[in-house]
Amino acid sequence: MSAEKNKSPNILLIMSDQHSRSLLGCYGNKIVRTPNLDRIAGEGMRFDNCYCPGPLCVPSRTGFMTGRYPSRNRVWNNSHLLSSGLSTWAHLLGTAGYETSLIGRMHFEGPDQYHGFEKRPVGEYWAAHPGAPLKGGKMWTHFSSKTCGQTRPAVEIAGFGTTHYQCMDRIITDAACDFLLGKRGNNNRPFAAVVGYVLPHCPFIAPKDLFDYYYERVNIPEIERTQPPAVARFRRLRKIDSPPLSEKQVRVALAAYYALCETMDTNVGQILQALDESGQTEETLLIYCSDHGEMAGSHGCWWKSIYYEESAAVPLVARWPGVTPSASVTEEICNLLDLPATFADIAGAGSVDMDGRSLVPFLRGERPGEWRNETFSEFVDERGGNLASRMIRSGRWKLWLHGDDEGLPPVMFDLENDPKELCDLGSDPVYADIRDKLVARVMENWNPALAAAESAQLTRDRDILTEWGGKLAPELPETLPVPPPEVEDDVCLL
Repeated sequence: MSAEKNKSPNILLIMSDQHSRSLLGCYGNKIVRTPNLDRIAGEGMRFDNCYCPGPLCVPSRTGFMTGRYPSRNRVWNNSHLLSSGLSTWAHLLGTAGYETSLIGRMHFEGPDQYHGFEKRPVGEYWAAHPGAPLKGGKMWTHFSSKTCGQTRPAVEIAGFGTTHYQCMDRIITDAACDFLLGKRGNNNRPFAAVVGYVLPHCPFIAPKDLFDYYYERVNIPEIERTQPPAVARFRRLRKIDSPPLSEKQVRVALAAYYALCETMDTNVGQILQALDESGQTEETLLIYCSDHGEMAGSHGCWWKSIYYEESAAVPLVARWPGVTPSASVTEEICNLLDLPATFADIAGAGSVDMDGRSLVPFLRGERPGEWRNETFSEFVDERGGNLASRMIRSGRWKLWLHGDDEGLPPVMFDLENDPKELCDLGSDPVYADIRDKLVARVMENWNPALAAAESAQLTRDRDILTEWGGKLAPELPETLPVPPPEVEDDVCLL
C-alpha cells in the first residue's frame, strides 16, 4: 500500500545536534561522506532554505515541539524550561491516535521529560532535574568539560578517540532499531517517533580511522578582514579572535567534526536498515534534520549562537514513498517550527495556535497557493550580557538585529548575490530602504528589552531550581547512565 493511500502514515524523524547543512553530500559537499542522508534526499526531497527557531539547542528544540517561536514559548536559551502547560505536536498526534515515542535526545530541561510523548524507550544523560548529579558517574574524566562548550578550549581540546557522546548515540541507535523491528507486522496503530542524537556536537574528538581520513582533506576556512561589529563581538566574547587559532588547531578540530558527521550518518544507516527490515518503509514519512548548525571555522566563528547560514540554517530532507517525488528540491524558505503543523496536517489532528505552517504541499510536489517566503530565528545570548537578537530571512535578504544596549548596527546580506555572506549591507545607505523594511518586520512582534528581562528572570529561577536539585538529588527514570570513564581511555588530544 502506498503512503498516499494510507490515511495515517507513520512518522519517523531523526534529529542530530549541531550539524552544518554544508557538510552533507546531498547539499553539495564533496568531502564528508554521508551516503545514508544522501539516500533519504535522493529518494525524497531536499529543503534548501530551512532555518531553526533559534540558533541554540533548547530554544530551537522547543520551537520544533510547539511550532512557536522562542518568544512565545518563553524559552530564550539553554537555561529555560518549556512549560508543561504548552501543547506540542506529540500531544496533538496522541489525540489523533498515534503512538508517540522519543528515543534519545531532545534536551528537555526540568522534570517533564515527555511533553506529550507517550513512550520514551531510552533517555539521555541530561534527562534530569536541573542540578541533579549525572547518573553513573562523571563525564569528561580525561579532558576538560569546556570542550563541549562555546569558548576557545572547545576548539583547542580536540583529537581522536572514543567519547561518552559516541557511546550515547550507539545506545540510541540500538534502541531505535529495536523499536522499529518491534513494529514488524504491526499496522494497527501508526507511530510518530523521534530519534534524537547528540552527534556531531563537540567535543571535537572522533574515531581515529575517520579522523585520519579527514585530517588532510578538510577545508581550512579563510577569515575576511572586515566583519560586522556583531560578529567581532561574538568572536571576542568566546576568545577566538586574538590570538588567532593556529592552522593545526583548526585542522584537528575540523577533521574530528567531519568524522563525527560521518559517524552520525553511519548510525542513520542502521536505522534505515531496521526500517526496511520492519516492513514499514512504504508506510513511513522519514525526515532528517538538525536542531541548528555548526560554524566550523567559517568567518572565524565556531559552534552556533549566530545567524550566519552555517549556524542558523539547517539540513532538512524528507522521504514519503508514493507521495514525495524522488530527488526533488524546494527552495522556499521554511523553519523547523513548520514541522508540527506538518505532522498535524498529516494526522488530521486539527489545528492549534502555531507560528509554523504545513509543509505537506511541498512534500506532495506542489506549492501552497499562499506562502510568505520568510521566516525568523531568535534567542537571548546569556554569554553576551543577556543580549537579545532576532533574524529575518525574507526572499533573497537576510538581516539580524541585536537589542540596542550596545548600539550594534543591523547585519544584512543579499544571499542571491552574496551566498557566502561576505559583504555586510546593514550600514550601506544604498540599501537603506530594504534595511528599514526588514528592521520594521523584525520588530513587529519582538521586544528585545522585554526578552532580555524575561530571560534574566527565568535564569534566576533556574538557579534556584539548580540549587534545589543539587541538594536533594532527585532521580528521574529517563536519565541514561553515563558509561564508566574507561571508555575514553583511547582519547588522544593533539
